[in-house]
Amino acid sequence: RVKSVAIGGDGGTMDIGFQALSGAMERGHDMLYVCFDNEAYMNTGIQRSSGTPFLASTTTAPAGKKIPGNQVWKKNVAEIMVAHNVPYVATATPSYPIDFMNKVKKARSVKGPSYIHCFVACPTGWRSASETAIKMGRLALETGIFPLYEVEDGKYRLTVEVPAKRRPVADYLKGQGRFRHLTPDQIAVIQERVDIEWETLMIKVASSKSKAELRAQRGK
Repeated sequence: RVKSVAIGGDGGTMDIGFQALSGAMERGHDMLYVCFDNEAYMNTGIQRSSGTPFLASTTTAPAGKKIPGNQVWKKNVAEIMVAHNVPYVATATPSYPIDFMNKVKKARSVKGPSYIHCFVACPTGWRSASETAIKMGRLALETGIFPLYEVEDGKYRLTVEVPAKRRPVADYLKGQGRFRHLTPDQIAVIQERVDIEWETLMIKVASSKSKAELRAQRGK
């Protein structure tokens, strides 16, 4: 058995190549797709992608007096892949390397399509110090901006615990020049969105069941 592996950035995955990715997932190819998401088209000039966060400043969505950066919320491709009913979907980041490696091993062992969405820092595009790259991934988790979880056969599970009292999103935003224009009110809007998405994920973790569990339940 040969497991094909494909790797792309957020632009190539979430924008340019999304049609092909969706088709491959829908057809059930025995493959692993890994998206390395640094939240913009970094190698061609830091243009926004559908992975760019709300209000982040990029070269094609610059922060100005009238328009304070990117005007749409980041596309959640991991959830879109879950909607394709693939056997395995996970989020990952190099900031938690053992978690990442375990997910790759599991994704390779699955028969059929699997998808890993990997959150990676880009010091140049984020205008952050390169030595903070690992810290940024950890802050993204600790604030709830990018939780680490997996969806196996439809069942959600957190793979790295988030502090009971999540850190405020401001702790993550303040270290990046792409967000330095934000006002307290704008940060509050982002905080509210993160809170809602976190609570939604927690409901899925608490209540979701795998297809095997559902079949067993129906047989009772």
